[in-house]
Amino acid sequence: MGSTEEDTTTSKPTSLYDAASSTEPLLFKPTTGSAYPSPPIEEPPQSDPSESDPTQSLQISFNYGPRPFKDLPFLILFLLFVLCTFAFGIFSIFHRNDNYSNVSAFTYDSNSTSCVQDTSFLSSQLWVSETSFFALSSSSLWTYLVWTLVITLVLSVPICLLLLLLLKHYTKQIVYVLLPFFIIMPVFFDVYWFVACTLSSSCSDAFPLVYRILVLVFILLIVGVIVWIIVANWHRIELTVRIIGVASDALSRNLGLFLVIPLLTVGLLAYYASIVVFLVFSRFNGKIVAKESNGEYTCVWKQDSWVPAYFTLAILTMLWSLTSMVEAQVYVTSGTIAQWYFSKDDTKPHRSVRRSLRNAFGPSSGTICLSGLLVFVVRVVRAAVDSAREEDVPGIVNLVLRCCVNALMSAIDFLNKFTINFAAITGEAYCTSARMTYELLRRNLLSAVFVETVSTRLLAGVIFVLSSVYAIAVCAILKGVSDLGVNMYTVAALAWVLLILVLGFFVHVLDNVIDTVYICYAIDKDRGEVYKHEVHDVYFQLPISRNSRSSYPSRTLDV
Repeated sequence: MGSTEEDTTTSKPTSLYDAASSTEPLLFKPTTGSAYPSPPIEEPPQSDPSESDPTQSLQISFNYGPRPFKDLPFLILFLLFVLCTFAFGIFSIFHRNDNYSNVSAFTYDSNSTSCVQDTSFLSSQLWVSETSFFALSSSSLWTYLVWTLVITLVLSVPICLLLLLLLKHYTKQIVYVLLPFFIIMPVFFDVYWFVACTLSSSCSDAFPLVYRILVLVFILLIVGVIVWIIVANWHRIELTVRIIGVASDALSRNLGLFLVIPLLTVGLLAYYASIVVFLVFSRFNGKIVAKESNGEYTCVWKQDSWVPAYFTLAILTMLWSLTSMVEAQVYVTSGTIAQWYFSKDDTKPHRSVRRSLRNAFGPSSGTICLSGLLVFVVRVVRAAVDSAREEDVPGIVNLVLRCCVNALMSAIDFLNKFTINFAAITGEAYCTSARMTYELLRRNLLSAVFVETVSTRLLAGVIFVLSSVYAIAVCAILKGVSDLGVNMYTVAALAWVLLILVLGFFVHVLDNVIDTVYICYAIDKDRGEVYKHEVHDVYFQLPISRNSRSSYPSRTLDV
C-alpha cells in the first residue's frame, strides 16, 4: 500500500491545459481492445510513477469544476457594441424632434425666413389616422387571424411534446407511416389548387389555362425530385431512424430545454424590440429646414449626420447578437445533454440546465461571442459573393477571388463545426476547442464534419405533413364557423407557417442533440469507456455504413 500523499497525488485529476506541453498527439490516450489500432508510440523509459507524464492519464469529460473566463477580448468588443447601441439609442429618445412626422404641416414663412407649423392641418391628419386604425381593428378578418394564430401558438407546445414522445418510442412507425405523405400532400395541394382555380371565374381570368398547367407541371417535377431523393437514400433510412430515436430519448430526459431555449428566444426578441425602438426614435433626430429650388422655398426634414452611422452600428449589433444567441442555445443544449450522457445512471443530473446557462453566460461568453462573430462574418461574406455572382462580372481575377473566398468560408465552417459543442463540455477557449475536436475525431477515425442530412430531411418532411394536416383542419373549421370566403385560405396558410416555424425550431434543437451525442460518443471511444450502451449500439455503425454500398448519409469530409 502506498502512503496517503501518494494516493492523493495519483488520484488528482489532470488539467486539460497540460496537453499543450506534451510532445505526443494532443489528448492522445492509448487504448487496449479498441476497434481501431492506435498509432505506434515509442515506449518511454521506466520512471517513478509520481514523475510520469501527466498527459498519460488525461481524459476528456464534462468539466463540472469552476471554469476560467475564455476569449475575453471578444466579449469586451461585443459589450462595447451593445453599450454604444443602447447609449446612442437613449440619447436619440431624449434628443428627438417631435415634428418629424409633421413635415407636410410646415410652410415657409418669408417674414421669418423659416418654416412654421399649420396646426389645423395637423389635427385633421390625426383624426384621419385614428379613424383608419379603428376601421382596421374592427375587421372580421383581423379578428379571426389573431385568434387563429394565438390558438396555433398555444397548441404548438403540446404538439411538440407529443411529437417528441412519438419519436422516442415509435420512431420507425412514425417515419414509415408519414413517408408516403411526403408525396401525397404536395400532389394533393397542387391538384386541388388547379381544380379550384379552374372552377373559379376570377382565378381563371387572372391565371390563364397555360399558366395553370405550367404551375401544375412544375410542382409535379418537384415531387419527382423528392421521390428520387427518397429512393436514393432508402438504404440509409433504417440507421437514420435509430439515430433520431436516440436523440429523442436524450432530449426527452432533459425537458427543461423546452422551457429554457424558447425563453432565450423571447429574451432576444425583447432585446431586439428595444433596439428597434431606438432606431425609430433615431430618425426623429434632425430639424425642419427651408430648401430653395428654382426660386421657391419648401420645408424638408434634415437628418442629423450621426444617424446613418448609428443605423449601421445597430444593425451590426443585432446581427452579431442573433448569431451569438444561436450559438448560446447550442452551448446550453450541448452542456445539458453532455451532463446526462456522462452520468453513470439514467437519472437526470441535478441542475444541469442551470449549470449550462451559468457557463454559457459566464466563463464561456467570450467563446460564444467569437463563434457568433465568425458565423456572422461568413454569412455576410457569402451574401456578398452571391450578390457578385448574380451581377455576373466577367474577368479571371473576379473568378479567382470568388473561389478563394468560398474556400476560406468552407474552412471556417469546417473549423466551427462541433467547436461550441466541445467548448460546452470542457470549457476550453474557441481555438483550443477547435483543435482538440479535430484531433479527437481524427484519432478515433471519425468524420470531422458530421451533419445528419437524412435525419434533418426526414424530420422536415414529418413537420411538413403535420403542419399541412393542421392547416387543412383550420381551413375546415373556419369554413364552418365564419364567412371569410377565400380569405380563410390566407388565415390557414399563416397558421401553417407559424406551426412549421415552431416545429422547425424543435427540429433545430434535435439536430443539436444529435451533434452533441456524436461528440460524446467520440469522447467515449477515445477513453475506451461506454457510458450509454444504447448510443454505442447505434453510432458504432457509422463507419460500417460509410464503408458499405455507399457513403454514410451525411455531409462528411473525411480526414
